[in-house]
Amino acid sequence: MKISVQVVREMEDRLAFALQKSNNMLQLKEAHAYILKSSLSESSFLATKMVNICSKYGETTYARLIFGQVNEPNVFLYNAIVQAYTQNEFYIEAVSIYQQLLRFPKESNRVTANKFTYPFVIKASGGLRHLYLGKLVHGQVCKCGPASNSIIENSLMEMYTKCDALEDAQDVFDRMTDRDVVSWNTLIFAYCKLGKMRKAAKMFESMPTRTIISWTTMISGCSQNELYSEALEVFHKMQVTGVKPDAISIVAVLPACSQLGALELGRWFHVYSGKHGLLKLVCVCNALIEMYVKCGSIQEAYQLFNSMQDRDVISWSAMIGGFANHGKAHEALHLFLNMEQARVKPNGITYLGVLSACAHAGFLSEGLQYLTSMTKDHSIPPGIEHYGCMVDLLGRSGCLDQALELINKMTIVPDATIWGSLLSACRTHGNIKIAIIAMEHLVELEPDDTGNYILLSNTYAAAGMWDEVARMRKLIRSKGMKKAPGCSLIEVNNVVQEFVVGDDSYPLPDEVSRVLKLLAMELRQRSCVNMVVEEDLTAHVDIFFNTFCM
Repeated sequence: MKISVQVVREMEDRLAFALQKSNNMLQLKEAHAYILKSSLSESSFLATKMVNICSKYGETTYARLIFGQVNEPNVFLYNAIVQAYTQNEFYIEAVSIYQQLLRFPKESNRVTANKFTYPFVIKASGGLRHLYLGKLVHGQVCKCGPASNSIIENSLMEMYTKCDALEDAQDVFDRMTDRDVVSWNTLIFAYCKLGKMRKAAKMFESMPTRTIISWTTMISGCSQNELYSEALEVFHKMQVTGVKPDAISIVAVLPACSQLGALELGRWFHVYSGKHGLLKLVCVCNALIEMYVKCGSIQEAYQLFNSMQDRDVISWSAMIGGFANHGKAHEALHLFLNMEQARVKPNGITYLGVLSACAHAGFLSEGLQYLTSMTKDHSIPPGIEHYGCMVDLLGRSGCLDQALELINKMTIVPDATIWGSLLSACRTHGNIKIAIIAMEHLVELEPDDTGNYILLSNTYAAAGMWDEVARMRKLIRSKGMKKAPGCSLIEVNNVVQEFVVGDDSYPLPDEVSRVLKLLAMELRQRSCVNMVVEEDLTAHVDIFFNTFCM
């Protein structure tokens, strides 16, 4: 007996209402079983509802099973399965379903992609970083899609941004007839991502309307491109315009405070976060801990860490690394023990802090034990930084042969930092043989780095090999090498000042100049100037200025 269309629709409505109450996959499967029993598995309407629920819980395999039970899926079901795959980052499967849609039999009532299909397929192309595929979909949009749709066009710009095709993203933006704030934000983000901050700033100033996301994008872009002072300036302008900072903008601006050493400003962000309830968020606390650590206030970082109700692996890793960088090896290793007792699984950054603590304190046996543990117990492959810590630790302990053996057994190609650490250890312990081996690799990796030649020259000098010292100095002069100028930052009265070696453009206070001259005279009288390489006394301006300010 054939069931009427009206009865089928009534049954679909009742089952759809039941599906809306599904709070987990077990309830969904129970409803699915009833749908199969009711011979409604061919219903695209019910299948679409079930696929959407599967997508919510990340059950793409079950969603594909439901999709496969419908012989003639409609465009809504196609869109649902493509969306499910894309949102759960199964991009290849999403594109495969889209290709199946394109191959649909060419009949009068065939299913075709619509304006809801393209954004997810475009997003899948961007997720795959497949520029050619993205352009193919773009061409199909131009041929078969709507004439103008801001959602599709914004998706295209995002895809081109992920594929580093900035000109294509700009072209889409220029052709848009209806730009919204998402369009502006997407293109500004693209310029920030590729380091074109002048263009990003120009577009930002041209925006008809700015949201908190617009401001945060600029702040984050400045921080990521090492324009830390500019990041703080943008944040200040945001406050002046009356835009209230949120958690994401706080997290975006705190790295600028960290790099500039602007501790007082960082404390202000801490107070602000507390007043507005942002300290309940783990990401904000993590950023504040990182700021305190890099600004040298390890105690404030630890106080905040202890006050956190919830901690993730980033919280533990930041605090362990902070203790390690401040020479508190015992505290770092004790905190790592507490982390294991709290059943928080460490990651590579956690072990980097642990190995760094061992290197600073000279805990050789513990360092070797932790290096083995990270691979054996947690399946974390050592990175270049982990090997660097171990080479530094072995070098400080005088185990140069063991350090060289570790380098030769590395699963990744050692970089200049690894060989430079070994060369430095050879200078300390007077090992000429291994120093020459390290220098041979450094010449290939950093042929113009003056510091390496100076280090080898000092190693020869310590061994009394003056002919080799003369040869090295002659080589440095023949190559016309110059040491890169150093710089320092200091925060005075909430203003960050930068000092660069050899830069006379900054007007030094008279008091600082007088102290400089007195110290220079004292150095000459005591003959403390290094005779191997004489460094410019201006390099110590920042140290003297810090002393003067204190």
